[in-house]
Amino acid sequence: MDRPEPPHIPCNRQVHNNPISLSLSLYSPSIRNPNLLFSSLSKNPNFPQKDPSIHGELRLRRAFDDDLRLRLPKPGRRRLPVPLRSGLRPDAVKTFVVHLYRHIREKNVYEIHQMYEGSFQRLSERMFKESPWPSTEAVAPYVDNDHVFCLLYKEMWFRHLYARGNQRAESWDNYCSLFGVVLHGVVNMQLPNQWLWDMVDEFVYQFQSHCQYRAKLKNKSEEEMQLLRQYDQAWNVYGVLNYLQALMEKSQIIQILEREKEGLEQFTANDGYDYNGGSNVLKVLGYYSMVGLLRVHCLLGDYQTGLKCLAPIDISQQGLYTIIIGSYITTIYHYGFANLMLRRYTEAISEFNKVLLYILKTKQYHQKSPQFDQILKKNEQMYALLAICLSLCPQVKLVEENVNTQLREKYGEKMSRMQRYDDEAFALYDELFSYACPKFITPSAPIYEEPIVNYNQDAYRLQLKLFLHEVKQQQLLSGVRNYLKLYSTISLGKLATYMEVDESTLRVILMTYKHKMHAVNSSGKIISNADVDFYINEDIVHVMDTKPIKRYGDYFMLQTLKFEEIIGELDGVKVE
Repeated sequence: MDRPEPPHIPCNRQVHNNPISLSLSLYSPSIRNPNLLFSSLSKNPNFPQKDPSIHGELRLRRAFDDDLRLRLPKPGRRRLPVPLRSGLRPDAVKTFVVHLYRHIREKNVYEIHQMYEGSFQRLSERMFKESPWPSTEAVAPYVDNDHVFCLLYKEMWFRHLYARGNQRAESWDNYCSLFGVVLHGVVNMQLPNQWLWDMVDEFVYQFQSHCQYRAKLKNKSEEEMQLLRQYDQAWNVYGVLNYLQALMEKSQIIQILEREKEGLEQFTANDGYDYNGGSNVLKVLGYYSMVGLLRVHCLLGDYQTGLKCLAPIDISQQGLYTIIIGSYITTIYHYGFANLMLRRYTEAISEFNKVLLYILKTKQYHQKSPQFDQILKKNEQMYALLAICLSLCPQVKLVEENVNTQLREKYGEKMSRMQRYDDEAFALYDELFSYACPKFITPSAPIYEEPIVNYNQDAYRLQLKLFLHEVKQQQLLSGVRNYLKLYSTISLGKLATYMEVDESTLRVILMTYKHKMHAVNSSGKIISNADVDFYINEDIVHVMDTKPIKRYGDYFMLQTLKFEEIIGELDGVKVE
C-alpha cells in the first residue's frame, strides 16, 4: 500500500534563485523573531532568548556573498545541495546547517530528511570520520543563534561523537534540555520520522551503554571514577523512564490511537505528519517512546511491564513502527524476546516469522544504509531466537517456507540436537541465548566505598540462569511429545514403561507438559502453545488429533508468485 508523501509546507516568503538576494530575504530583521520554530514557550520561563545583535547575520551574509557555489533546492525540485570539495570544510558545514535550518523553518520534511539521512552521513564519513563536528557555538551564528535548532544540532553532534568519545554527562544534559522544550513548549515544526525515531533509539542506547560502562569499574583511572561520582545522576534509570513516560502521556498518543480505531483520526494513514500546519514532533516522539519503554524494561528483565507499555500499538497491523526499518526490527525483536521469556512461544514465533520474511525480501534495498550492519546482526539474532522457540514449541506451521529454509540452513543441525535430553542440548540453548539476548543492564550506581569489582555481567547471568532453569524443566517434555505423536490412545502403564519411569512420575511429567504448554496472554486469558494435546480418562491417555489442515491454495499462490518473479526477471534480460 502506497503511503502519502511527507508534507512540504512552504513558507509565505518568496524564494529567490540568486544566492545573494536569498541571503538578504531569508534572514532580514523582519523575519528574525523567537517564534520561528516555536509558537509559544510561556510554560518555560527559563527558556533563553535570542541575542539581538546582528553580528551573526552579517557574518552569514558575507559567507553567502563569498560562496557563489551555494545552490538551494528549488521548491518542487527534490535534489540535494551541490557536493562540495573536501578541502572546503568550513563552507560545507555552513552550507549544511544553513540549509537544514531553512528547511526546518519552512517545515519542508522531504528536504530535512534528505539532509539528515544523506548530507549529514556523507559529511561525517568524508570530513569527520576521526573527529567531532564543529561545536554548537561555532555554527550558532549561521542559524541566527536559534536555541531549538542548536539543541537539534547538538543531538546529532553527540550521536556522531558518542561512539568515539566519552561525553556521557553532557549528552544527558542535552537530551534533558531537548525533551524539556518538547514537553513544556508548544512545538511548531515537523521533523522526519526517521530523525524522531533515532532520537528515542539513541536515548535508550546511550542509557544502556552508560550502565554497561559504569558497571565496569576495574581498570578505571581515578579521573574516571571521580567523574562517575560527580555525575552520579546522569542517565539515572528513573530519569530515563520518566522522560519516555512523560513524552507518551503529554502527546496523548494512546488516546489518538484509540480514536483512530473508531475512525476519528488519520494518524497512521498520514504517517504521523500533520497536514494542517501543526507539528508531528510530540506525537511521534510519544509513539516511539512506547517502543523505547519496551526496550528499557526488557533490558531490566521486566518483560510483563514492557509488553504493557507497547499494548496501545496493534502489532498485528501496519503502523508507524513499521515505516522505519530500525524501529520495526527493534520493536519485534524485543516484543518477541519478551514473549519468549514469558513462555508465549506461538506469539513470538509468529512475529519473528513476519519480520524475518520482511528482511529477507527487502534487505537488498538497505545495503547502502548506515544501519545495514545492525540490520544483519538483528536478523541473525532473531533466527537464533526463532530456533529456540521452535525447539521448545515445535509449531513449524507458523513459519513461512522461505524463512524455514533459511532457519534450517543456519540452525537445522543444532535444532535436532536441542530436542534431546542431554548436556549437549543444554549447552546449545546456553550458546544461542547468549548470542541472541539483549545486553541486560544493572541500573543501580556502584557503591564506591566497597571493593572495586565489575558487575556488568550480573544481570545477564541472572537472566541466563532463569532461562536455562526453564529449559531444564522442559527437556523431559520432548520425549513425551514424541510418544504422544505415535498414538491416539495409550495406557499410562505402557507409556511409563516406554519412558522408563513409574506411573506417579509419569503423571507429574504429563501435568508439567500441560502447564508448560500453556501461558497467560496480555489480556489475562490462558492460551495454548501445544502442538500435541491430550487428556486422561481412566488411566488412558487420549491424544487429540491436531494435524494441521493442508492449505493447497497457499502453496499454489506461492508458486504463482515465484513464477511471476521469474517472468519479471526474464523480461528485463536483453537478448542481442
